[in-house]
Amino acid sequence: MMKASDAVMTPIHKEGHRFVAAFFIVSIILFFLYEPLGWVGLIISAWCLYFFRDPDRFIPTEDGVLTSPADGIVCSISEVAGPEELGMSGETRTRITIFLSVFNVHVNRVPAGGEITDAAYVPGKFLNAAAETASEENERQLIRMKTEDGKDIAFAQVAGLIARRILCDLKVGDKVARGDRFGLIRFGSRTDIYLDTDQMATVQIGQTMIGGETIIARNK
Repeated sequence: MMKASDAVMTPIHKEGHRFVAAFFIVSIILFFLYEPLGWVGLIISAWCLYFFRDPDRFIPTEDGVLTSPADGIVCSISEVAGPEELGMSGETRTRITIFLSVFNVHVNRVPAGGEITDAAYVPGKFLNAAAETASEENERQLIRMKTEDGKDIAFAQVAGLIARRILCDLKVGDKVARGDRFGLIRFGSRTDIYLDTDQMATVQIGQTMIGGETIIARNK
């Protein structure tokens, strides 16, 4: 969900600088060649600027909670095996899936403070990110972490139909705080979060998430 403040004087993610610059340069060239195309280029440039926006967020300070790793809509809450690539397949966990449209903020945020304990990049397909099988078949970046209160969780950036680049700044051993920015997915995608067995979801399917702000789960 976009806040009113997102659209006004909002900084953009560093990954977007070259894209925005390129679109504006092309737009100027198109104006010289054929003015109507120049206006189309400006509209696309404005959308690119909007896509890479990176608003500040008010991070909850409550103990024992996880915040949403992304903006978007909760499209699935299911009981599944943890990611095999992270050595978590031995236990059934609650997985919450958030679908990001091209109109959502795509900067991802860490759901809890703690330490990154494992990471795995998995090449794959580019199916519709809303499809249930996308978590197992699509290209994805998986992260496992131990939270400050000892919970073992994981989260994943999952590519979608038109997403062709997953960016993740986290590496094993990193100490992070809840709400820290950790990456971005271009353009349209999903994120999954796998809860500890001692945590429960506090959201519902269809609910709108605000990355870094919405409490998505809490300790039982």
